[in-house]
Amino acid sequence: LPLEITQAIVRGAAEKALEAGVIIAGGHSVKDDEPKFGLVALGIVQNAQLLTKSGARSGDRLFLSKPLGAGVITTALKRNLVSPDELEDAVTWMKHLNRDAAQLAVDFGLHAATDITGFGLLGHANEMAVASGVALQFHFSNIPLMQAAQKFAYAYTFPGGAADNLLYFSPNVTL
Repeated sequence: LPLEITQAIVRGAAEKALEAGVIIAGGHSVKDDEPKFGLVALGIVQNAQLLTKSGARSGDRLFLSKPLGAGVITTALKRNLVSPDELEDAVTWMKHLNRDAAQLAVDFGLHAATDITGFGLLGHANEMAVASGVALQFHFSNIPLMQAAQKFAYAYTFPGGAADNLLYFSPNVTL
């Protein structure tokens, strides 16, 4: 990448770390066909505030801290299908810290938590259900989506790993 792009990526990470009140002490990059950049999150948590995938209980409700759709929108971006407004909506959501959602989870006594990243909602939900010994039920109309997520899902602009996720997790999913 040109130096100014690399600098912008690192500057953005530093600004987000400052907003979160953390320091950058490590991370990783991968030399690949497309650039990848990531940071490692380490911290100390009180046991009473610890939320794991295995804490879900029968009768719990599921909450999302952000709408879904970053994967299909960024894949559509790679295919030059995204308008500036659609991209801005997705980027705005991706830049939101989960700090407030984490504090609400503790304040309201939630039992479990997970991220929703490369395995998608169903993959991470499956991991939580298996780890907790419960079943999870979703109502599609209640799942918040980013502005253009449904449009690009209907256009089949799914990330490359989505097909693998479908094959791997589908035995545990019923419609």
